[in-house]
Amino acid sequence: MTEHTDPADAVPDHEITDPTTPVEDRSIEVGLGHRVRALRTSRGMSVAALSERAGLSKAMLSKIENAQTSCSLTSVANLAAALDVPVATLFRDSTVERPVAYTPAGKGTIINGRGTRHNHIYELLGSFRGHGGTASGPHLEPVLVTLNDRSETYPRFQHPGTEVLYMLDGDMTYRYQETDYRLRPGDALLLDGEGVHGPTELNELPIRFLAITAYPADSPQD
Repeated sequence: MTEHTDPADAVPDHEITDPTTPVEDRSIEVGLGHRVRALRTSRGMSVAALSERAGLSKAMLSKIENAQTSCSLTSVANLAAALDVPVATLFRDSTVERPVAYTPAGKGTIINGRGTRHNHIYELLGSFRGHGGTASGPHLEPVLVTLNDRSETYPRFQHPGTEVLYMLDGDMTYRYQETDYRLRPGDALLLDGEGVHGPTELNELPIRFLAITAYPADSPQD
């Protein structure tokens, strides 16, 4: 039985990719095909399921995934909608090297921070500056903070950016501006760093919590 292609998906013969064409000359088709297939399989969708949702024939979808045709803008929009992603996602270059930071347990870098003078121990777990690791975008800083019997309370921290605290061990009372929060393992606190904040009571030691701060571009971190 011959499967008929939806006329809306049809492309002129000259747009069908010649298999002998060098890969670099059809990089757009190859990239689009790889992205569509990767997104489809990551969602557990079959070719039949995606083609039905996108209003394409299975034959056309197969050609798109295998870079055997130039996809119309209408078909690209339909595929993006069926995969629930922005159209730009289908053209994103998955071969571009993206930043990643791996830190084995206990191997973070001990750094000086705003609370070092109060015996707060900061272990930096990695750092991304900007989009793709450049200096032009926000700076994300994840830190493991440890408070012990030598640590002092200090509810006067203030800095640019947004911070989230996630309690791992211990028990402390943490003040944000005029409000106190009792933090135990599993509790989280999201705050604007410009507001005055910090621990007021160390109820159960040792205390360990993640402090992840997203600083605005080009803002000082000290």
